[in-house]
Amino acid sequence: MNIVVLVKQVPDTYSERKLRSDGTLDRDATDAVLDEINERAVEAALQLKEAHDGSEVTVLTMGPERATDAIRKALSMGADKAVHLSDEALAGSCAVQTARALAKAIGTVEGVDLVVAGNEASDGRSAAVPAMVADVLGLPALTHAREITVDGSSVTVKRETDDGVTTLTAELPAVVSVGEKINEPRYPSFKGIMAAKKKPVATIGLADAGIDASEVGLASALSTVTSSQPKPPKSAGEKVEDEGDGGAKIAAYLVSQKLI
Repeated sequence: MNIVVLVKQVPDTYSERKLRSDGTLDRDATDAVLDEINERAVEAALQLKEAHDGSEVTVLTMGPERATDAIRKALSMGADKAVHLSDEALAGSCAVQTARALAKAIGTVEGVDLVVAGNEASDGRSAAVPAMVADVLGLPALTHAREITVDGSSVTVKRETDDGVTTLTAELPAVVSVGEKINEPRYPSFKGIMAAKKKPVATIGLADAGIDASEVGLASALSTVTSSQPKPPKSAGEKVEDEGDGGAKIAAYLVSQKLI
C-alpha cells in the first residue's frame, strides 16, 4: 500500500503571530514547527504501514524552503520519503488554490492508494483542504477519523460527530483526514533522526507538478484577509463575598446570564 501524508509547517502556537500588510501570515516572524495534527496523521500512516507488509509512506508538503524541517521531522518518525512542493509563486494561496496544488503534487507520486491528512491546520483553521483535495482528485473523502483500518481494497474509519461515532467505508484510493483522538504520535528516536538525514526528499516546482503560476498566489486567491484586530482582553470576573448568602448570589447571577 502506498500512503501519502499531507503535512504542513506552521508558526509555533507559543509564538506571537503577525500579519503582513497584505493580510498574509508573516511566517518568518516566528518559530516554525510541524503542525501537531500532522504528527498524528503521520502516526496513523505509520501504523497502517506496520500492519500491511510492503507499504510505503511518503510525506508531502507545500511551503517555502525552510518547510524541509517539518519534512525531516516526519521522516524521523518513520516515513520513507518526501515530496516538497516549493515555489515563490505559491505564497498567499487560499485554501482552494492550496488544495488544487496539493492534488497536482500528489499526482507526481506513483500508485497512491491512500492520502492521509490532519483535519485542519492550526494557522488557517479552514478545515476544508482535505475534502477539497479529494474533490479535485475525484476520490472519496472520509473526514474526522478517530480510527482507520484498511481491508483489501477498502478503507474504513470511525468518525466522531456531535451525534456520536459513525462508521464509514470507501473503496481505495481515498482521502482520510484525522482528528486529535486518532492516536498519540511517537517520538522520533535518535536512530530515526539520523536516518531521516539520508532519506530522499524530492523538491518540485510548479512546472514539475503541472501547475500554472496564474492559478496560485495572492493575486488570484479566491479569499483574502481584508482586516484584523487583536482579540479583546478578558474582563475581570465578578467577585462574590460569601456572608452566608453566597450560594443565592451565585444562583441569581447565573439566572441573570440565562445560564440556568
